[in-house]
Amino acid sequence: MINNKLTGKNVLITAGAQGIGESITRHFIDSGANVVIHYFSSADTANELVEYATKKGLKAVAVKGDLTKESDANALIVESIAVLGGLDILINNAGSLVARKMLNEMETEFWHKVMDINLTSMMLVTRAAAPYLAENSNSSIVNLASLAGRKGGHPGSLVYSTSKGAILTFTRALSTELGGQGTRVNAVSPGLILGTSFHNTHTTKESAAATTAGIPIQRAGNADDVARAVLYLASEYDGFITGATLDINGGVYNM
Repeated sequence: MINNKLTGKNVLITAGAQGIGESITRHFIDSGANVVIHYFSSADTANELVEYATKKGLKAVAVKGDLTKESDANALIVESIAVLGGLDILINNAGSLVARKMLNEMETEFWHKVMDINLTSMMLVTRAAAPYLAENSNSSIVNLASLAGRKGGHPGSLVYSTSKGAILTFTRALSTELGGQGTRVNAVSPGLILGTSFHNTHTTKESAAATTAGIPIQRAGNADDVARAVLYLASEYDGFITGATLDINGGVYNM
């Protein structure tokens, strides 16, 4: 999908070199956007994406960082501005379930770890990026939530689901705060998206099959399904959509 509104725009994608993030990054590059690709461990893919972008004549850089650390989050924005010269779009994609743990086996340290990965990191990056987004009359943030944040997730995903539910509220609250500076803030909430490391790690084939059987359109999603929605929300510069969450789940949950 080519989105002409994105030509020449400057975009930062956190965790932009694996799974859904990689697909989002490729879609932005194919639409003519300059990209900063944040990664934590996927260095090879991040560098491949940079090469892919530069061959198209676009600005691109890969930046490693642990976004649960305030210093790394701030450094990511500094590097982004240094390379791109400004920022139009922020995609907050970093997050992880880490492991499945029920309440009765929940260590306090694990609770904080998952909350920091999914929620605190998003606040840190957004806080550092917001002043640069404000320099444009129209800018955009898209946060990655999850169907788990709507429905509560499968057993063992208590802290993950809670953090993703908080992202829905974070998105609404932030859209009110940043509306005056011309920054729209929206979220996407993906359901079962197969072919990603998340589900390869945390979802059995049996569980995936059972979940897919309950999806009205009778298929699981893929990373491109999510990337198209992210690009749409990101690119509606003159649009009226903010504080919204777009559910991408094949009809499992709708309201």
